[in-house]
Amino acid sequence: MPILYGHLFSSYTWKALIPLHANGTPYEFREVGPDHPEHAAFVERAHPTGKFPVLVDGGTTVIEATAIVEHLAQHHPGRAPLIPADPAAAVTTRMLDRVFDNYVMGGVQQVVHAYLADSANPDPGAVRQGGETLRRAYAWLEGWLARNALPEHVSLVTCAAAPSLFYADWVEQIPADCPRLLELRRELLALPPVARCVEDARPFRDLFPLGAPDRD
Repeated sequence: MPILYGHLFSSYTWKALIPLHANGTPYEFREVGPDHPEHAAFVERAHPTGKFPVLVDGGTTVIEATAIVEHLAQHHPGRAPLIPADPAAAVTTRMLDRVFDNYVMGGVQQVVHAYLADSANPDPGAVRQGGETLRRAYAWLEGWLARNALPEHVSLVTCAAAPSLFYADWVEQIPADCPRLLELRRELLALPPVARCVEDARPFRDLFPLGAPDRD
């Protein structure tokens, strides 16, 4: 049975949990936090910078959320396709995964890290730059969605897009002139594997450095 190390409020832990939920894969979850120092110690050893999620599957340890999804697609397949069989569609899936991780979650992290460094006086340059990164990513994604169709849910794109859009909208609300992106966020949050992550994370909302809004 796979063992996943992470935290239920972590976007990248969601990314690894969504495919497990979608395919009904039995797994053990080990929370990384102050109540479980042994789990944190394992992650410190397993990852070059001590980051989670980390998946242990038999004798294999997989780090980085995208690689975990790829591993699950290969070794624990199910009804959710995760990686399309068509090579061209798989390339598109991996491209969008990078967009959501690097530019949507990347923008979120810039702002969040500024608030973690100084919640009372976050670096205005970092906050501004993070917001600009998100707005540019939103505009690009809106244009892409107007011209293209997403892979079938639940795919690697779903796993990357759902947590990143969930938290991004808390940091920089998706504007009304991005209706396709707004609809995608609503669609993703309605998927049972994603809704489960949202609900499991709800008790930890007071951890959000900017203050969690009273909405999903």
